[in-house]
Amino acid sequence: MKDRLVSPQMSAEEEIIEGSLRPRRLAEYIGQEKIKQNLSILLEAARRRNESVDHVLLYGPPGLGKTTLCNIIAVEMGVSMKTTSGPAIEHAGDLASILTGLQEGEVLFIDEIHRLARAVEERLYSAMEDFALDVMIGKGPSAKSLRLSLPPFTVVGATTRVGSLTAPLRDRFGAIYRMEYYDPESLKEILIRSARILKVPADIEGINEISSRARGTPRIVNRLLKRVRDYAQVKADGVITKKVAQEALDAMEVDEIGLDQTDRNMLFTIIQKFNGGPVGLDTLAASTSEDSETIEDVYEPYLLQLGFIARTPRGRIAMRAAYEHLKLTPPMGEGGGLWATP
Repeated sequence: MKDRLVSPQMSAEEEIIEGSLRPRRLAEYIGQEKIKQNLSILLEAARRRNESVDHVLLYGPPGLGKTTLCNIIAVEMGVSMKTTSGPAIEHAGDLASILTGLQEGEVLFIDEIHRLARAVEERLYSAMEDFALDVMIGKGPSAKSLRLSLPPFTVVGATTRVGSLTAPLRDRFGAIYRMEYYDPESLKEILIRSARILKVPADIEGINEISSRARGTPRIVNRLLKRVRDYAQVKADGVITKKVAQEALDAMEVDEIGLDQTDRNMLFTIIQKFNGGPVGLDTLAASTSEDSETIEDVYEPYLLQLGFIARTPRGRIAMRAAYEHLKLTPPMGEGGGLWATP
């Protein structure tokens, strides 16, 4: 995937910088109000019973704060956190090594949990449910199964594809929360907080302009703030005003609703190459030189949220809102009613 200013994925360089902007406690966390309310009850109940928190599954598009919430769970419970990801745990032995190293109450964060290998996932079942690990000693007819007890711990899983999780794994999570895109007011609060931490002078109109182009995603709003800050320091007097923010974001080809050239190319591909669709995911991926998973996980969620595209059994179609945004005329005639209707 090409580097994009509005990509919800985080680069290695951003991991270091973003750490300073992440809230540490639940009270500092902005947005996701329903999740915060339910999570605060879950954490307080576990503290009063002096138990580890029930396993938590967080799902939704990337960049919405799943990792941050996991850090907060660990901090609020006064325990440490170990981080891994589905693709990183290749064998059941890798999982056994991680689990046997956990201390009582610790949080194990598994990013991209939907990508766990089947053998690893099945080994995780008993660990999550019974806090026990079944290990095979020896090989062949003389092999014996040994059950190791594990201290109580909490698994926090994060995924962009909750539908790809198997039912047995999903059922072992006691709390499942869907992360939603952020509303403009929450993004403004995040921007004001980040600008204060980064010591970036910005007026409220400049803040509004950046938040309106951030695609409802905190990771993107912080990235845009840093790039507009650079523009303000070089091309203006260092203060982010509405005019400075507009000029900076226009120069970086991020339009007034947060679409970049990659988004527009995908919409133009559906509309111009395939007459508005329907077009299959694999065909669309080949036509845009992207892989299917990137389109499904990174590009499509925001376009679906805007009502610019729709998924149908026959493939993706462009909706009337996409034509209007790109200043194109929706097709008429056969199929035109489907393509033109939001």
